[in-house]
Order: sequence, then structure tokens, then C-alpha cells
Amino acid sequence: MISELRYRFYDRKPAAVDMREAVLEGLVSRPKRLSPKYFYDEAGSKLFEAITELPEYYPTRTEIALLETHRAEIARRVGAGVCLIEYGSGSSRKIQLLLEELRPFCYVPVDISADHLEESARKIHDEYPWLRVFPMSADFSDELRLPSAVGTARRVAFFPGSSIGNFEPKLALEFMRRVARVIEPGGQFLIGVDRKKDRTILERAYNDATGVTADFNLNVLRHINTAIGADFDTDRFSHVAIYNDELGCVQMFLESTVAQTVQVAGTPFDLAAGERIHTENSFKYDPEEFTRMAENAGFRRETWWTDEQDRFAVYLFAVD
Repeated sequence: MISELRYRFYDRKPAAVDMREAVLEGLVSRPKRLSPKYFYDEAGSKLFEAITELPEYYPTRTEIALLETHRAEIARRVGAGVCLIEYGSGSSRKIQLLLEELRPFCYVPVDISADHLEESARKIHDEYPWLRVFPMSADFSDELRLPSAVGTARRVAFFPGSSIGNFEPKLALEFMRRVARVIEPGGQFLIGVDRKKDRTILERAYNDATGVTADFNLNVLRHINTAIGADFDTDRFSHVAIYNDELGCVQMFLESTVAQTVQVAGTPFDLAAGERIHTENSFKYDPEEFTRMAENAGFRRETWWTDEQDRFAVYLFAVD
């Protein structure tokens, strides 16, 4: 019976992306680019965790503080017994702020990395024996099919970390429309979004004094060296992170400090001194701007919370 099922791993077998092909395609683009997903080998994941603890990097601690301060109200507005779906579940730190308050019928963490997902989901299952946990390995840039085990519970999606900012605005809108279809009328969407602010604060957050973010950015080259056979020399690149006012996003690049030729999977690539490889965008949104996007995706804003310095926002949307 569905009510007796406490844990099951669902592998939707997301399509494997050929890293070699994707990297070579990015390096023949103009300008050259590398996908930010290649930041996250084991070393890159540890570096990102270190970034979230840096004094300059406000998003993680600000969002956690907002969830801690407002979790009782969030629980009151959401109600108990829901199916809680977390998109891109990484560290369980944020979801744990909500589980005891919300007491959901089930928790469905969704992530493309099956091994990491199963490890973190098992820990949640062990820590909350009353909770049904149904992890799904899936690519949430595609349509998401929830398991039948969730039953008829009302659906609430959770997408923390301002990860929505890593999508181009058009793709962010498409993603939110897919979320609206998954949670259906009567469902809700809790999402953390970084706000536009003074460029000095933004650029400092991506250029910390100790160089952890620079090392994180450079790690994409080390990952590619190991994974597909390349000879990037990280001493010949520098980390660049700047706020683009026109686009409303922080852009990260790796800049070649010398003219050089790099071999990548047997293919040579020339880089001029000063030439940049684009590695990441992080879009920021004013509250009115993000609310319009959500409305265009089929949501209605119920409420939102922000910190005293207006740096970060957590929104609760509904689908009518």
C-alpha cells in the first residue's frame, strides 16, 4: 500500500551528456564557453561549500536566516501533509529547516546525480523516520513525472539557493512553467532569489579576498584535464567576475593571461592573451521583475520575505 511505503529510489535515467562533445562545442563557440555543471567534481563541490561560508558571500546565510525566521509562517501557509518536492537537492541543510515545521506526507528530492542523491536521501530517511522519502534521479530541465507513491497529496515545490539565477531568463520562465504543471492547481512554490543591488556588493561576493571563488572557477579546467584529457595550465588563467548591468547578472570568466595553445581531447585550441572563456551567469531580480516572470509562468504571489538589507528574497507562489 502507498501509505506503508517509506522509501524508494526512482531513477528516471536522465540522458547522459557527452562531456567531451559538450566541452569541444563550447570551445569553438564565440566567445568560448564552458558549462557551469563542470564545476562540480568532488573538489569543486567542496570548494562551493567553502564559498557558502565566506564573509563576502551573503546569499546562503541570508536565505538560511530567512527560512529560520519565517518557517513557522511558511508552515502555516503551506499546511501539513503535502508532497514536498525539492529541485536540485544538494546539501540537506535548508530542507531540514522546513521538514519538522511542515511535517509533509512525503519528500521528493530531485537531482541529476544519482549517487549523491541517494546518499543524501538516505540520510534524510534515517533522520526523519516518520517521513516518506522518494528521491528521483532526473533532469529537471525536462518534464518531471512524479512517482505514483506521492498519491493525491497537494504538491509544494522548493527551489532554494537562487539557482534560478543560473538560467537565462527565457529558460527560467520555461522551467517555472514546468514547475507549475508538476504542482498543479492548488499547489505552491517556495523559491529563493538573489536581488539586484549595488554592484560592489555583488562583485565582492564572487571575488572573495582569500581566492576561494577563483579556485572554484579554475577547478573547471582541472576537472576537464582529468575527465577528458586536456592540458590546461591553471597558472595561465585568471578568474574574472563582473556585474553586467544591462543583463542584470554576475558573469564569471576564465581569462587567458598569455597567448597559448591548449590540447583538449586531442584537439588544439588557441587562446589570445586576454581572451576569456565564459563559465557562469548568475541573474539577479528585483521583486517586481521576478513576480512578473512568475505570473507569466502561471503563478500568483502569496507573499514574500526579504532581509533588512534587501539582499535576498524568499517567495511563496501558488497555482490557482
